[in-house]
Amino acid sequence: MPISDYYQKLRAKVGTELIFMPSVAAILRNSNDEILFQYPGEGEYWSLPAGAIEPGEAPAQALIREVWEETGLTVKPNKLLGIFGGESFRFTYPNGDQVEYNVIVFECNIICGKLTAIDGESADLRFIKEENKPKLALPYPDFIFNKHLTDNVYFQWEDNWVKK
Repeated sequence: MPISDYYQKLRAKVGTELIFMPSVAAILRNSNDEILFQYPGEGEYWSLPAGAIEPGEAPAQALIREVWEETGLTVKPNKLLGIFGGESFRFTYPNGDQVEYNVIVFECNIICGKLTAIDGESADLRFIKEENKPKLALPYPDFIFNKHLTDNVYFQWEDNWVKK
C-alpha cells in the first residue's frame, strides 16, 4: 500500500508540508551474506525495505508488515541496530510531500516467502554485497550494513554516532 488511510487524511489537512514520520527499516541478508535493497522505480535512489509505523502498531509489527508488503518475505526481527533521524533524514517525494523520518532499523531473519513486490512499491528487489550497495535515499550510517560492527545499538547525538 503506497500510503495508508491515516497518512492520506493527514496529508489532506497539511498538504505537502513537512511531517514527522515514525518508521522502521530492515537489514535482511541471504545465505551469500548479501543485503536486500529495494528500488522504487523513480529517481536514482534505492532503499532498505522500510515503511511508516501506523497508529496502534508496535515497531516490530510495522516492520513485519512493511517487509512482507514490499518484498513478499516473512521476517522475524532479530536485533535492534539503531535509531536514526534528524534533518539529514528529510526526504521530498516526487509529488512534493515532505517527510522527516525517525527510523528504527532492525536486523531480521528471513522465515519464508518468495521475493516479490506485493504492494507495487518496488520496481526492483535485489540482494547486493555490502561493498556494492547502491546510492540510498536516506543517509544510513555505513556500520549498520557491516554485520561485524553491529554488536551494539547506535543512536545519533549532535552529529555523532553513540554506541549504547
